Amino acid sequence: MMNTTKQYNSNFNVLSNLRYDIPAGIAVFLVAVPLCLGIAMASGAPLFSGLIAGIMGGIVAPLISRSALGVSGPAAGLAVIVLTAIQDLGFETFLLAVVVAGIFQVGMGIAKAGIIGYFFPSSVISGMLAGIGIIIFIKQIPHALGYDRDYEGDLSFFQDDGFNTFTELAHILNYITPGAVIVAIASLLILFLWELPVMKKNRIFKLLPGSLIAVLTGILISQVFPVFFPEMALATEHLVSIPVAENSADLMSQFTFPDFSQFNNPQVYLTALTLAIVASLETLLCVEAADKLDADKRVTPTNRELIAQGFANSASGLIGGLPVTQVIVRSSANIQAGAKTKAAAFVHGLLLLISVMLIPALLNLIPLACLAAILFVVGYKLAKPALFIKMYKTGMYHFIPFIVTILGLVFTNLLLGIGIGLVIALVCVLLENYKVAGYYHEEHEDKTIILRLSEQVSFLNKANILQTLDRIPDHSKVVIDASDSRYIDYDVYEIINDFKAEAKRKDIELQVINLNGYGTMEPVR
Repeated sequence: MMNTTKQYNSNFNVLSNLRYDIPAGIAVFLVAVPLCLGIAMASGAPLFSGLIAGIMGGIVAPLISRSALGVSGPAAGLAVIVLTAIQDLGFETFLLAVVVAGIFQVGMGIAKAGIIGYFFPSSVISGMLAGIGIIIFIKQIPHALGYDRDYEGDLSFFQDDGFNTFTELAHILNYITPGAVIVAIASLLILFLWELPVMKKNRIFKLLPGSLIAVLTGILISQVFPVFFPEMALATEHLVSIPVAENSADLMSQFTFPDFSQFNNPQVYLTALTLAIVASLETLLCVEAADKLDADKRVTPTNRELIAQGFANSASGLIGGLPVTQVIVRSSANIQAGAKTKAAAFVHGLLLLISVMLIPALLNLIPLACLAAILFVVGYKLAKPALFIKMYKTGMYHFIPFIVTILGLVFTNLLLGIGIGLVIALVCVLLENYKVAGYYHEEHEDKTIILRLSEQVSFLNKANILQTLDRIPDHSKVVIDASDSRYIDYDVYEIINDFKAEAKRKDIELQVINLNGYGTMEPVR
């Protein structure tokens, strides 16, 4: 009942929290612009399609979703699938698959498929957050140094240009742009100052988000360079690049519509199903991660979220946009910027729409180095050293999946890294259950050995119970007490019954208490 209250109260008081949500929405908007463009480029799609996906994820999804802090948009994790689909189907037919994928997601939400997200261990979710933080940090180093030839949003270890995450860092040393470095350092200094306690207490600085001041400073510096320091001037490739429409007709020409004549093409439905499953999985993982980061510990209704994402996907596909998911990069930036309700996500979507229609030229003045500085802070907060210490203290069975998930994300990609972490987490669960037996034994003064079975006795406890019974010496007194057990696996039940025959042979005085049966512990008839 408590969780239900948190779910349905998660987004009330929107108006009273606008002083937090508007600055947060601005911060996320600034982060989202290059990501939308970069993911579109990575997907082999028109740049404008990435912006459409960002707008639909920011405006449509929050209207239906009850996620307080999640932010939706185009996802890097889908880039490979989208690239292949566009090559195989053509862009207009691919858009039809996006529309159908949205319909599939709505059906999944109605069918209550959102529960899948609850089966991911917290160690894997924490590892995903930390891994994303490390990747964000590393991937922004080239932009901070002025090497902007690669697109934003390339989160895979191996890249299309023949480099990987680490060889890329060595390669960029030959292409350092001093002007970009100065912009990045100035932006970082502002962001650092805004984090100081003395600044947080000042009302004026509370109203002005550090990310916005950093962006304005970056624009100012980049405009000063050509006038006073021409050798430091930033080239076009070092700046945000949004398509600029000369008039309303030019703007409308950038929209593309699905090819509905391909409705009978089975490849459309196969692609749509793939997109729906992968996008839903990414969304559910992001929901779990965002809820963990929420200071108020609000719980997002996952089935409702799938429905919201489905409507956003269909809306995006109908006007030429890429697939949409809830995205951890934007969501974490939103949380770190101080968002309180889903109004922040809506503000970010609204700003994307306004910027595309009215001020694309102004946004094209923002240096990518400035945005890199903002993402440095986001990445650091996701992968703080304190998190590693906390996870280490929880024990090896939680720490190992946490570390493996991070390594998986850094050296492969998002979905594969999470899959590797999940497998290791399951192995650790098996080892933990094997090592920590589902029972304990006591040896009394009269040398009576008491084996008291725990509440849940699964097949994982089979080996330990069998070994313990084998070690009991001849002529002993043994009591096996199942009074506290609500569930006993059949394998364990069979071992105990077999031990009755062995006890007679070893002259063991055996008493079995309340072992009624196996499974639900109903008496065996």
